Amino acid sequence: MPYVNIKITDENVTKEQKQALIKGTTQLLVDVLNKNPKTTFVVIDEVSTDNWGVGYDQVTLIRQLADE
Repeated sequence: MPYVNIKITDENVTKEQKQALIKGTTQLLVDVLNKNPKTTFVVIDEVSTDNWGVGYDQVTLIRQLADE
């Protein structure tokens, strides 16, 4: 019973993109580990860019500086 937790920033990820992540992750576990897709769980957590840091900075700040 595999459980996969995907964490992404909450930057306009569509329902279709999330579905593609779920399908792709499940298929990978089927292909590599021969797991049953009916007992494979995939959870996607969306994290605010204020709560995601890289190096010393929040992703929100990194994105703002990149746009300048």
